[in-house]
Amino acid sequence: MGFGGYLVVMILGALISGAASLWVRSSYSKYSKKMSNSGMTGEDVAKMILARNNLSNVRVEPVAGKLTDHYDPRSKMVRLSEDNFRGNSIAGVSVAAHEVGHAIQDASGYVPMKLRAGIFPIVNFAGQLWFPLFFLAIIMGIGTQMGSLMIQLAVIAFASILAFHVVTLPVEINASTRAYGMLTRYGVLSHGEAGGTKRVLTAAACTYIAAALTSLLTLLYLILLSRD
Repeated sequence: MGFGGYLVVMILGALISGAASLWVRSSYSKYSKKMSNSGMTGEDVAKMILARNNLSNVRVEPVAGKLTDHYDPRSKMVRLSEDNFRGNSIAGVSVAAHEVGHAIQDASGYVPMKLRAGIFPIVNFAGQLWFPLFFLAIIMGIGTQMGSLMIQLAVIAFASILAFHVVTLPVEINASTRAYGMLTRYGVLSHGEAGGTKRVLTAAACTYIAAALTSLLTLLYLILLSRD
């Protein structure tokens, strides 16, 4: 199988990830052109939701770039891309509510989020380690004792990466569910407008599903290689 098999896995992964990314950009582009009737900007929505959930310690600030929105649990900061921070599009306020959903998860001790944060240092190390191990296994020969050991270690390292992607799924889906509920419950969006929220956040969730699926394909390839 060797590098040829890995190339096939990479192409499949790129196609899956590319399709998910295209859907996100298409959905975001469509609903970033539709303004919410409330007139509230992403900054307004984020601060309002934080206040209603008694999270006065979490700040909101703009960040450069497009779709660079994120929540930083270390600095307790919701960072929104400039268009979403200042704009009042349905897409923008949906993304803002989603990121605040992560802040609420952090404050409430949401277990999958804590688990993801806990395994991140291991995953970061494993992400740098698995490919050199895979490369050494190919160079040494899978059938040799050292080659076999290298590929088995690569499997273990990559399994932690897959675990990270799997744990990420409930974190992102839960934040999106919270966002949809808060936007409608707090009167930011009507139920009709919130249909756009559902489309934007569902598309975004699919990027995480695509990442998990791509990681699963890579892990299965490594396992098959180790048994070859």
